[in-house]
Amino acid sequence: MRLWTGTETWILDVGVGPEATSPFVPAWLDGADRVLISHDHIDHIGGAAHAIAAGLPIHCTPQTARALPPAARVHDLPERGVTEIAGVRVTTGRNGHALGGVWMHLDLGDGFFYSGDWSEESDWFAFDTPPGAATAMIDASYHLDDVTQAARKTALDRALSQLRGHQLLFPVPPSGRAGELALHLYRHGDVSFDEACRDAVAGALLSGSLAEGADQLAPLLNKPFDPAAQYLVCDTPNADAGMSWRMVQDWRDAGRLGHDAVVLFTGHMTAHARAIASQGGRFLRWNVHPPLGDQIEMIRRLGARRFAPLFSSRPEDYLLEPRFDAQLVLHERCSL
Repeated sequence: MRLWTGTETWILDVGVGPEATSPFVPAWLDGADRVLISHDHIDHIGGAAHAIAAGLPIHCTPQTARALPPAARVHDLPERGVTEIAGVRVTTGRNGHALGGVWMHLDLGDGFFYSGDWSEESDWFAFDTPPGAATAMIDASYHLDDVTQAARKTALDRALSQLRGHQLLFPVPPSGRAGELALHLYRHGDVSFDEACRDAVAGALLSGSLAEGADQLAPLLNKPFDPAAQYLVCDTPNADAGMSWRMVQDWRDAGRLGHDAVVLFTGHMTAHARAIASQGGRFLRWNVHPPLGDQIEMIRRLGARRFAPLFSSRPEDYLLEPRFDAQLVLHERCSL
């Protein structure tokens, strides 16, 4: 999104994909003065190299900055706190979705709230309540789906019971659901992290910004990756690279894929992931975005007078949902 503050043009997030058919378009940066990045997942940070090439300053948390290419002109945002950027007061808080990830509240137009991705259901990532805002741009990745995380966990537990005796691979983004999914699996059996996920989880535990009880995973961090463990939590989320892809290849070559070895995808699936699932996998969503009830509650809590549902392919469907106490904004442009 492009935001005109009255003196500058800011770009909010610079993602690519997650499908290969969704690149970042450098022309989106034309006339921009700076970029603000909510978190380090590819669909929010994947086009940062273009912003760096354009010489634009990038504002993000130190944790998110670790995922930026070299030569980035980084200005730190606090995970929880207030900073001033070009005369605009910016409040940030932990978004419950990714390590170092934040929502943003700008002191413009009686308050402007940009959620980025967010979740309030995580047992791993902490979430901070934002201040009120008249205008809200909220994560609607799950559209009008209102299935809670408690129901998701029940479905996963049922699948674990049905697949007892199978070896299960969970492809994940290391800085995303790796920790919280492992925290749940750890109560059911033997869990092993690949190196990328182990390093991310170790860094998260040291950050001091996680939810209470996250330190239960500490014993797993001293163990090397065990490809024979019951539950494997590995990078990448669509098993198109990293240890996830290596395990899929090994299982396929050994004739195990879809028999005694199953891949469980828990997030957005690209065409590559869907192809793997058709041979030897399943999809069981693990909530990392807000279900409809949390979207409605966020708008109520903010006291927003209008909102736009982001990251949804069919935002017009929100016209059919009467429970939002705010005006639905579907325009390409709106004035604060």
